[in-house]
Amino acid sequence: QQARSAFQLHVSGRPKSVGTLREELFKISLQTEVDVAVQEDDLFRRNRRLILFDMDSTLIQCEVIDELAKCAGVGKQVAEITEAAMRGEIDFQESFRRRMRLLKGMDESVLQGIADNLPITEGAPRLIANLKTLGYKVGILSGGFTYFARRLQKELGIDYVHANELDFKNGKLTGEVKGTIVDAQRKAELLKSIAASEGLSLKQVIAVGDGANDIPMLKLAGLGVAFHAKPKVKEQASVGISTLGLDGILYLLGIRDHEAAATSSTILPETPVPFRSKL
Repeated sequence: QQARSAFQLHVSGRPKSVGTLREELFKISLQTEVDVAVQEDDLFRRNRRLILFDMDSTLIQCEVIDELAKCAGVGKQVAEITEAAMRGEIDFQESFRRRMRLLKGMDESVLQGIADNLPITEGAPRLIANLKTLGYKVGILSGGFTYFARRLQKELGIDYVHANELDFKNGKLTGEVKGTIVDAQRKAELLKSIAASEGLSLKQVIAVGDGANDIPMLKLAGLGVAFHAKPKVKEQASVGISTLGLDGILYLLGIRDHEAAATSSTILPETPVPFRSKL
């Protein structure tokens, strides 16, 4: 296992601008393989009680819709739609529906094969096990699919799952989804709803994600963690992690290695997270 170290510095006083301080330290993190986080050491830092994860490329090390597209032989078409959405030519919901229609007729056995081999992100089992011990509630807010999120729920002990519901007919995908599509705004709404149902302040919530559609919930949470995200996402979050697995979040909560359980097992493969370059 790769050696790692974390240093916690307590500084008294108040900077002229916390935002400017974060920006300067953010520049350092882009130039070196070091994560730097600035947090106010207040009561809420030690009393967060809800953590909500994006799923694809955050809780697992793949984009499920891309894996499905490869199996269906439409990987190129799906990639083109995704790129059009990123250029702002079509919105997320329309791009999502177009990609789903390309998967029409796929047998459920294909999805089952992918679900049986979801690559869980390094450190996720350890992080969740430790937070559950401390009384945290854990949730998934995903623009992906409940079919796969439910599998993670079973494996990791997730309390809340909100994602897109696939529609099947005679054991095959219809190319449609049931209910409201979970997009960026929906994730933010769900975060507020779950926090309220648990009787928690938004400052007691941690949100973790990697993509542009996670930015609203990252900004809303008391601690928004951009996980192996691109710079534009890291700029919008409270903190960023680009050099460690998900259990690096324990450091942000002031939990030392010797205070946390060493491991937690799952039958799904635990996959190391590659360091994402500054590009």
